[in-house]
This record gives sequence, C-alpha cells and structure tokens, in this order.
Amino acid sequence: METNGIEKKMTGMEGDPDLQFLLNGGDLLKVRSQSWKKTRFLKLQDDCKTMWRQSKKPFKSSQTFSVANISAVQLGRQSEGFKKNTEEQVEGRCFSILFKSRHKSLDLIASSEEEAGQWVRSLQKLITSINKQSRQQTTEHWIFSCLRKADKNKDEKLTQSEMKNFLRLVNMDLDDNYAEMLFKKCDQSNSGYLAGKEIEHFYNLLTQREEIDIIYGEYAKTTGVMSAQNLVDFLMKEQREQATLADAQKIIETFEPDEHAKDKKLLSKDGFLMYLNNPEAMILNPEHVEVYQDMHQPLNHYFISSSHNTYLLEDQLKGPSSTEAYVRALLKGCRCVELDCWDGSDNEPVIYHGYTLTSKILFRDVIKAIKENAFKTSDYPVILSLENHCSEEQQVVMAQHMSSILGSALVTSPLDDGVPQNFPSPEELKGKFLIKGKRLNKLEVSFAGDTAAAENTDVTEEEESNDEDEQKEKKNQKKLKLAKELSNMVIYCRSVHFHSFEDARKNQSFYEMSSFKEGKAKSLAEETANAYIRHNVEKLSRVYPSGSRTDSSNYNPVDLWNAGCQIVTLNFQTDCKEMDLNQGRFQVNGKSGYILKPSYMRDSTTEFDPITLTRGEWLKHKTLHVMVISAQQLPKVNKKSSSVVDPFVKVQIYGVPADVAKKETSVVDNNGFNPAWNENFQFDVYVPELALVRFVVKDYDAASDNEFVGQYTLPFSSLKMGYRHVPLFSKAGDLLPSAGLFVHVMVLDGE
Repeated sequence: METNGIEKKMTGMEGDPDLQFLLNGGDLLKVRSQSWKKTRFLKLQDDCKTMWRQSKKPFKSSQTFSVANISAVQLGRQSEGFKKNTEEQVEGRCFSILFKSRHKSLDLIASSEEEAGQWVRSLQKLITSINKQSRQQTTEHWIFSCLRKADKNKDEKLTQSEMKNFLRLVNMDLDDNYAEMLFKKCDQSNSGYLAGKEIEHFYNLLTQREEIDIIYGEYAKTTGVMSAQNLVDFLMKEQREQATLADAQKIIETFEPDEHAKDKKLLSKDGFLMYLNNPEAMILNPEHVEVYQDMHQPLNHYFISSSHNTYLLEDQLKGPSSTEAYVRALLKGCRCVELDCWDGSDNEPVIYHGYTLTSKILFRDVIKAIKENAFKTSDYPVILSLENHCSEEQQVVMAQHMSSILGSALVTSPLDDGVPQNFPSPEELKGKFLIKGKRLNKLEVSFAGDTAAAENTDVTEEEESNDEDEQKEKKNQKKLKLAKELSNMVIYCRSVHFHSFEDARKNQSFYEMSSFKEGKAKSLAEETANAYIRHNVEKLSRVYPSGSRTDSSNYNPVDLWNAGCQIVTLNFQTDCKEMDLNQGRFQVNGKSGYILKPSYMRDSTTEFDPITLTRGEWLKHKTLHVMVISAQQLPKVNKKSSSVVDPFVKVQIYGVPADVAKKETSVVDNNGFNPAWNENFQFDVYVPELALVRFVVKDYDAASDNEFVGQYTLPFSSLKMGYRHVPLFSKAGDLLPSAGLFVHVMVLDGE
C-alpha cells in the first residue's frame, strides 16, 4: 500500500523542506525534572499525521501521538517544567508541545536555537495545513491508515483475514457470509488476496453512500449527471437557499474532481458528495462562523465565555495548577479567566486554590501566559477576575507585574475623559485587558479628587463559598487591606456584595458587579427571573460553581443565560455535557467569546420571563423537523481490536423550560462505519433565540451505562435547513476528523 505520496499531497506540503525536516526527525532532550533529562528521537511518520518518539536505549518501546491532538507549540522556557528544571542560558533551545487532551505537555531541548526554531516553525505549519484539510481528505487519510494497519505482513496485499481485521479497525463488524461475499466480489483475479485495483474497488464499495445516491438521482434525472440547473433546483427546493445559475457553476468549479465533467459544467456524484462535505454546506450557517453580530453594544449586553478556577488542570482539592490551563482556556475562546492570588515566598504572589493541596504557580508567569495567548483565538477583550488574598505589599507586586507585562493593553482608566456613564463595547475594547476586583472607592469619588475617601484601605474580600447560611458566609469574609496601586486598575468591573435587586438599582453604579454562587443564582433565576433579567440589562453578573463540586463538575449554564447572566463560569478542565453546551453557545460569531443577548434581554422595561413565558416579541413558535439518516466513521469507544460500537443518536433541545426536549433513534448493531436510521423527530421551540440543539451519539450497552461516542451542539438560530452533514466533537471538545452524522432539517413556523 504505497500511500506516502498521497499522504504528502493531503497535507498540502508536498516538496516542502519543513515537512521533510519532520519526516527525517532528530534527537531532542526530553525534560521531566532537574535530574531526569533524556535523549529522545522524534520524527513524523509516513502518514504525515503521527509523531513518533523513541528512547536511545535498546529494547525500549516507542510512543506515538497525533499531530491533530497538538493545541500549541511554544518556543522558549514558557512551561512550569522548563522554568523549574532548566537554566536561563538554554532559553532559545527550548520548546514545548501542548496537547488538547489532559496529556502532559512535552518539554524538549534542541541542540541549537536554529534547530529549535525549525521544529516550532515546521510543526506549526503542519498543524495549520492539517486543520485546513477537507472532510473528504481526512476520511481518505483515516481509511488509508486503517488499511496500512490491517496489512500485517506489509506485502501491500489484503488477505481475507486482513480484510476482516481492517473492517474491525474502521468500526464495522460484518457477518462472515457477507464479508466472504464482499471479498470474492473484489478478488477478481481469484488469487485469494486483494491488490492494486482490487483494493481500490473494495474501498469504493465500502465508501458508497446509498443515501447520497438516492438524493443525487432525484436531481440528475435528465442525463444521469447533475447539471448546473439541476443543482440550483436542489439548493432551492431541498436546502432552502436562494441560488442562481452562477452560484451553481461556482460550486461545480470548486468541488467537481473530474475535469471533463467540470468543462461541461456538470457535477458528478463524487463532486456532489464533496460539496455536501464542505464546511459551508454543513448544518452550521456559514455566515455565523465569522463575527456577524453587532459588536458595538455595551459590554454587559453580551454573554461572555467564562472560566472558573482557570489555573486548575483537574480537581479542586489536590490537582495541579498550571499556566497551561490558562493557555487551553484562552485557545478555546474563553474571555474571562480567574486568578486566586495568595502571598508567595520572595515577595512573589502565587496562584492556587487556597487551603487545599493544589500546587502553586507564580502570578507573574500566569500574566505572561495570558499576554502570550489572549488574542490568538479572539481579538475581543479578556477579563482578569481577581480573587485577592494577598498582603498590601504583594498586591503592589501584582499591580507592577500586570502593568509591566500587559502594558498599554491593560485598561487602567476610562476610555473616555471623565466619569463613564456606560460600558464600552467589545469592539472598542479589542485587544484590551479588564481587571475585575475590589476597589477602594467609586470612580465618581476618584474623579472628584476626594483624597480622604481614597485613604480608606479596608475592604471586604468575599471568598467563593458553598455555604447557604448567610451568617456563616459573613464569617468567611475578612477585612483586607487593599493597595491603592491594585485598586486603581479596577475600572469597569468593581466587585461588590449583592443585597437585593432594589438595593443594586438604587445604590450601585453600572460598573459595580456581583458574583453569585450557583445555588443563589439558580434560586433567583427560578423565583424572580424577570427582576434578574432587568438587573442584567444594567449590570454585569458572574455565576460560579458550588464549592461542593470538588471534582470540578459543572452546572447547566443555560438556566443562567436565560436569566441574562453574562459571566457564567464553568470548570473548563472538565469534559462534560455542560462544557458541550458552552462550546455550542460560543462556537458562532467568530468564536469571539461574546454572543449578543436578544433585544428583549437588553431592554430595562422588558417583561420577558423564561419560566412563565407571557406573550411578547420573544415568542416565535417554530416547529423543528429532524430526520436522522446515517452516520459515518464513528470512532471506537473500546480500543480492543474486536470491539465495534452499537450506535444510537439522541437529539436534544436546551433553552427555556418549555423548549427542553429529547428524542432518540433505535440502536444499530455492530456498525460504527456507516450505520443508517432514517428516523424522524419533531420539536416545538417557542423561544428560538435562546435555544441550543445538541446531537449526541452513544454506544449502547445493555449491561452498563451507554458510552459517549461524539456530539455536536449549535444555536437553534444557526441551523441550516435541508440535507446536512453534522461534524462530531470528542468528549474533550475536539473535532473527530472523519466522523459525522447526516441529517435532514426543516424549520417551519408553528401554529
């Protein structure tokens, strides 16, 4: 199976010296501790998708990792491991590979600064190239990889037993009789094995999409091949898109692989499938992939992607703290990160979860990591939420670090002259950092030049607590001396205690905001939803998980978004349904981390209440029809070679209580490669602007809990109608390259 040339073409880097550098590989020093530094040979495998590393010692096993699993490659001593275990003089020779999963980062030292730069540049180029690959390319690559694995003796031929092994690798368990029939059909030479064109024939039979054939045949009626006009008919009738002949011809020009058909302005079945597999034809409206909302509204008119205890990689009691956790959250589009600050040795503040066994990291290193990664995914502002437990002396150090590292990007005065009257917009704050924390006085006092009021350095620091008893909560509060240098950095997000909505309306300035523990916020959202929504028209609200969630589990954020809360913080380090919903909410609008609230949640006189749902502009009853047709290349849940999934699909609606619903398909036995359902579901959605649609694939298990295979969540208002492919994300929120669902969607006005 000579596929190396194909693999190079698939990367789009054929003949590139950077790709050749990675294929050749080289020796690097792997660093784990001050005493553990060992040479490892690292190279890119021939599939151009997998990195291979091996010890220099004989008989030591090798290890591999997927390039697709790399989240970032950083030059220099940026990781905690490097800072702790190496000297400054090796700075230019160091680089770290960070992973999307909880896999520990790889700290490596090259023999020269030039070589380190070459590794970083080459890996970054390869990652970018792989991310640009089409769904068709990733599917083909995956099948080629499985064919290579199945060819046990590497003779570029497939015996019948190797073919069965291949089918199990691609998550398909065929009946013995059917497998034998398929093999004989392809073994046209009667040699007892498949080779060359026979393998190609086997591949074509296997990847044939009967459901696509039927749809294609409906519109390619005249000559058996789809003309530009046939394609216009399909786009308008099935996909509900306004399309012209010019649009159809552009699609043919872009996706038709057969030059002869392209010259005749015809779209073959392969071209049609390639079109349906391209991102712009999938279920997510392509116009919503980039920033499409008005970003000139005041900051508090947006839902903001927000992280709780961002420094933690695992649980809340004894897990490690790491700057890497900040990098991961920011790369996922998070725009509000939390810093729990405590006095450290040598007058250097540290960040960790106080009174627990979680490890400590330097405040200075966290600010550096934030500065380096804040605007890689989104240009829009990042809020640094400070939970401050430091002495005055170390608060001054905190202020100095933020000032020197963040520089002019740190907002330390109102954008306009004088006392601000309202929040600036995300657009005005692009590339900026805001500090959320305690302040000695109101901005109005500072601008009035009242120095006497500014001299009071005692403030109450409210620790995050799970205690529902208000009296006990007050005991958790302590008088804290607040340094003027740190206080003055708090402009638009001053932390204050919440007493009541009436008190907030009368006494709080717009920039004064409260943090609500999960239980309190849910209670307000259920019992006084309209008052909470009106409060959030004027102010910012932050919600954080209960202190009892020591395992870093999460609550359902949808209930709090329904109440207009902007900063609904979640434990980003935890793979769970709640993080899927967060990812779904924020995957649109350019992954900016900011989603504009509906107009009825930006009106101070609004009557909207998600619980009672009285009549108003929010009621836009829609009927959603979903047909789950099929799935393709589902990953194996159990890694045993003989294991094959028994998939079924759940379709779920999240939103206001009246809209919450779920339905599921039947189970398909022993087929994760191309299972088919063709099952129809119908949902009533009354407040579409707040609704999310979630597709979940699970592996049925009669003896235990059904196992998660993949999911995809998107806003209801971003759905495209017609025949659509649905990409799938892993539990960790990463794209499963060749897996997906095929569905038909129709949204109609309700009665």
